[in-house]
Amino acid sequence: MESPPEGYRKNAGICVTNPSNKIFSASRLNIPGTWQMPQGGIDEGEDPKSAALRELREETGITSAEVVAEVPYWLTYDFPPHVREKLNKKWGSNWKGQAQKWFLLRFTGKEEEVNLLGDGTERAEFADWSWMTPQEVIERAVSFKKPVYEEVFKVFAPYLDSPSEM
Repeated sequence: MESPPEGYRKNAGICVTNPSNKIFSASRLNIPGTWQMPQGGIDEGEDPKSAALRELREETGITSAEVVAEVPYWLTYDFPPHVREKLNKKWGSNWKGQAQKWFLLRFTGKEEEVNLLGDGTERAEFADWSWMTPQEVIERAVSFKKPVYEEVFKVFAPYLDSPSEM
């Protein structure tokens, strides 16, 4: 697997589907009205797939999920200036954006497993969650993430077209 571009924070993105191939999306607490798929930083020396599973557990409480596919390359997005300033201050860094390794996971548990307080290791990030179509996820996402989401859904399209294929 190639390395992500310089200047970008390594991040794992998680596209979780239910048996109807709807996508898990959650509304951000800090940016009301915007929704996103779970994602989070990859720790130094951590495998991207391990980071994806850890972030999913931390942010949503979900542990009943199987990895189905991954985007075979890194996808990047740049932070808008006001977001970049805020996040780099929080992280003590100077990232221009995030380089993401995306994974498609099939949710195999019961919906009661979803807990937006996650596993308690991190502060809650989400206010609400829902199963959505890929188009709904894109429409409700913050603008700078939309191109990445479009690419993720394009790569995962063979798995999302028919519920029976998964």
